Amino acid sequence: MNLLPEPVTALVGALSRLPGIGPRSAERLALHIVQADSVFVGQLAAALIAARERVTACEVCGSLTESQPCPVCANPARDPAILCVVERALDVLSLEKSGTFKGRYHVLGGRLSPLNGVGPEDLRIGELETRAQAGAVQEVILALGSDVEGEATSHYLATRLAPRGIRVTRLAQGLPAGSGLEFADELTLARALEGRREIT
Repeated sequence: MNLLPEPVTALVGALSRLPGIGPRSAERLALHIVQADSVFVGQLAAALIAARERVTACEVCGSLTESQPCPVCANPARDPAILCVVERALDVLSLEKSGTFKGRYHVLGGRLSPLNGVGPEDLRIGELETRAQAGAVQEVILALGSDVEGEATSHYLATRLAPRGIRVTRLAQGLPAGSGLEFADELTLARALEGRREIT
């Protein structure tokens, strides 16, 4: 028997569709919201609506932005010759937090997954090739996952871009900082050995 009123149950259902929010977390959030003061709830609702209405995908790179093009694409100090390809807009935020990449981005919007019905036509691969044909791009860095789908997507992109005379690289893979060998799996260790470099 469900003791929650129907509007709360509906709110729990809506919140549980968010990534990383399970049924218990959704219930806790819903109960917090319905018991919060109406000013907070109004601000939360207004923030949700404003974010959904004002934030769109950048027409150039596909990242999230409020203006067209996004601040990274519009920044003349960013190097247009180096393009970093990522799976999701969230990945752009992660790379930007590192503060080391000074090129531009291209968000694919996913990765190839034939089992889930995701093919090249479902991703922003055509837009990537158009940007590569423009002539300014000299290197494409593939910053995709190292799982099977990420590897397949990286290989597919490399075979499409390499004949155009573009240098195609990928992020180095290996041991995370602050970790020991005993915590690394075999694949991570193998890639760390393959990607070793000289200490200068």
